Amino acid sequence: MFVAVEMVDTVRIPPWNFQRQFNEAIAEELNKKLANKWTGVLYIVGLCICLYDITKLEDSYIFPGDGASHTKVHFRYVVFHPFLDEILVGKIKYCSQEGVHVSLGFFDDIVIPPESLQQPAKFDEAEQVWVWEYETDEGAHDLYMDQGEDIRFRITDEVFLDTSPTGPSAAATNTPAAPGAEEGGQKKEAPYTLLVRRRSLI
Repeated sequence: MFVAVEMVDTVRIPPWNFQRQFNEAIAEELNKKLANKWTGVLYIVGLCICLYDITKLEDSYIFPGDGASHTKVHFRYVVFHPFLDEILVGKIKYCSQEGVHVSLGFFDDIVIPPESLQQPAKFDEAEQVWVWEYETDEGAHDLYMDQGEDIRFRITDEVFLDTSPTGPSAAATNTPAAPGAEEGGQKKEAPYTLLVRRRSLI
């Protein structure tokens, strides 16, 4: 589920942090840059969690017009990137027509699509939950997948979305957006999503 990934980056330390221990200042800047749900997802790599260790510091430079130091840093970073077919345990965050949405606490973009639920299953519009129609010798029993319940699931696929900034759309207009609509009419999409198959409730 977690892996240590070797990385290299140039870290800028502003002058007001020169009095601090150099490694502490470097670690703080790296965590500030990488340990974030949205900006901390590295394409194809996974979700950055925290700095593991610093393996090498190269020479620092101060450039004209900038009083900060710039240092090339070699380090290892803890990344959340479960392997395919790995079995994890999370909590049901909510249900929708798209499937069951699961949270691990630090990562919420996990979806169990309807076809991957234990069958037969149906979506209860009134309760807004998925229901497994469990067959027994005494007939069918409805087992509700309620919000907050623990659930075991298997990773079947992962989706990385390149969220790098792009230029303005050629189709953009000056028409005011409808109330409640997001700017540009586009929904903000998660940069990293896991698709899973439900195993069982716990």
